[in-house]
Amino acid sequence: MEAVLEVELAKALSNDKRLLILDWLRDPEAHFPPQRDGDLVEDGVCSVFIADKLGISQPSCGEHLKLLRQVGLLRAKKIRQWVFYQRDEERIAAAKAQLGGDW
Repeated sequence: MEAVLEVELAKALSNDKRLLILDWLRDPEAHFPPQRDGDLVEDGVCSVFIADKLGISQPSCGEHLKLLRQVGLLRAKKIRQWVFYQRDEERIAAAKAQLGGDW
């Protein structure tokens, strides 16, 4: 992980909603209902479910997801017209080692 990303990484983790997203995606079956398209574990969670759980609009949720993706903490997968998100555990482990913490 490059040091220049440290500021961006800290920015991504400085928001309660983004921390909630990371926490929920750690165990998606415990936090989200079954999806019609895409497996919660294999494919990730549809952004619509994440926005609904956060209680915010899809565009606002999209900004949070975009920032988490830009720093590599989330992976995105498009299935049909939907985008599904899951944690990138390898990247999260590297970020934890760099910054410390359990998120």
